[in-house]
Amino acid sequence: MTDFSDLRARMVEKQLRRRGITDERVLAAMEQAPREAFVPARMRHRAYADSALPIAERQTISQPWIVAAICQALELTGSELVLEVGTGSGYSACVLSLLAAEVLSVERHEALALGARETLASLAITNVELIIGDGSRGVPERAPFEAIAVHAAAPAAPPPLLSQLAEGGRLVVPITSQGDVDVLTVLRRHGAQTESQVIGPCRFVPLVGEEGF
Repeated sequence: MTDFSDLRARMVEKQLRRRGITDERVLAAMEQAPREAFVPARMRHRAYADSALPIAERQTISQPWIVAAICQALELTGSELVLEVGTGSGYSACVLSLLAAEVLSVERHEALALGARETLASLAITNVELIIGDGSRGVPERAPFEAIAVHAAAPAAPPPLLSQLAEGGRLVVPITSQGDVDVLTVLRRHGAQTESQVIGPCRFVPLVGEEGF
């Protein structure tokens, strides 16, 4: 019988801590969140592989390091309202639920959203709210958000998401640059200005919606 808790601990040490993830709250959340619950049954033996894995609707569950890097860049302390664009399997929402006060997650595929809702409920996670819709437009009626995580590559940082950031808020989004290379980027809002910082190369499915591809 697979000892998933042992695999999680190894993943945290070998894939995350040794590769620059230093936020102890993020490391603890990654060790607690059961990634195996969010992958298809036939893929559970690979739940803690150092790679993305396919899920339904031609989407993916991100590589653990990518999830941790996004969470670290969001600089969460536990009091924040976080917007997540692209619920997917619900794994990242699960991790974020351990790091923030409330998570609002938007998914355009109804089947994925319903599946994620069921999995999160089975884990007794109560601070994640799922919405079916176009996440590229954000959720203006619930703004401002102290942090926004986008799990799909966009041609540029979506202006509606930037406008929905609180003062000092962080937006983490993969941006497709020349040569079709996705670059994970964090943007911080300072008044009408934003400060950007590159985290590193990555690979995501495209952001589909009004402000995506």
